[in-house]
Amino acid sequence: MKTFIPGTFRADLLLLLTAFIWGVAFVAQRAGMDHMGPFIYNGVRFGLGALTLVPVIWYRQKKRLVDHPFQKKESAFLLKAGIISGLLLFLGSSLQQVGIVYTTAGKAGFITGLYVVIVPVLGLIWRQRPGPGVWTGAVLAVSGLYLLTISGGLSIDLGDFLVLLCALAFALHVLAIGWLVTRVDCVRLAQTQFIVTSVLSLLVAIIFEDILMSALIDGIIPILYGGIMSAGVAFTLQIVAQRQAPPAHAAIILSLESVFAVLAGWMILSETMAGREIVGCALMFSGMITAQVYSLKRINVKVDKTEKAT
Repeated sequence: MKTFIPGTFRADLLLLLTAFIWGVAFVAQRAGMDHMGPFIYNGVRFGLGALTLVPVIWYRQKKRLVDHPFQKKESAFLLKAGIISGLLLFLGSSLQQVGIVYTTAGKAGFITGLYVVIVPVLGLIWRQRPGPGVWTGAVLAVSGLYLLTISGGLSIDLGDFLVLLCALAFALHVLAIGWLVTRVDCVRLAQTQFIVTSVLSLLVAIIFEDILMSALIDGIIPILYGGIMSAGVAFTLQIVAQRQAPPAHAAIILSLESVFAVLAGWMILSETMAGREIVGCALMFSGMITAQVYSLKRINVKVDKTEKAT
């Protein structure tokens, strides 16, 4: 059985770098809230992320690396796909950005990471039966979530609850992307959804938030990191890496995003966790890895059977 192909080690390093960039992004998001409202931050950073993908789209088109040749008849579907994924991304990012105001970057990173367990569970709606590894991972993750977020009297903090809803929204976003990306070019889809998310966020910001140029200048570092590094650079690295890394294998490495979020929160923002919360994080991370490792084993078994058949 041939599990890994030449170049996979390089892909692993790129995925690890992607997870690191996304983990530190939680710190940037938290720091950005010291200067501006959550919607103006999302509006500007996703707009910047869309601009960052312009040279990527041009390069892939020039080198003929696009998933689908761009044709006029596809532009209408691309717009519809971008609106669908953009709405879900707007919902998830808004819940996350508002929630992170009331919780720590580390906790937000772990709770958001639950989407890797929620995705296969939601597959039940489409009659996709998760295996025992997914259910085991779900139990571990939920147990960890309880220790991490539930305080005395079975109450959950507002920030943790909003980020939990964000994980559900991102799970729906992943499912939608999985269906849409087979019909349009993935990078153009990413750019379109970034534009939709940016426009919606800015509209909400105009209505409910104060938009001050001085605040944008003061928060320029978190904005640049969230827009260029988290959206443009990390997304491009993920695309390049996943050409050689199996999906389940990639998901395991990307799950380290939550660990990097905790480390970055500790080193940059001096965030700390109690022993109960650390145990909760450990259980949640174990649940994420368990679900993904089981999926990877199932893929390897299928590949092995195919090789024997041929």
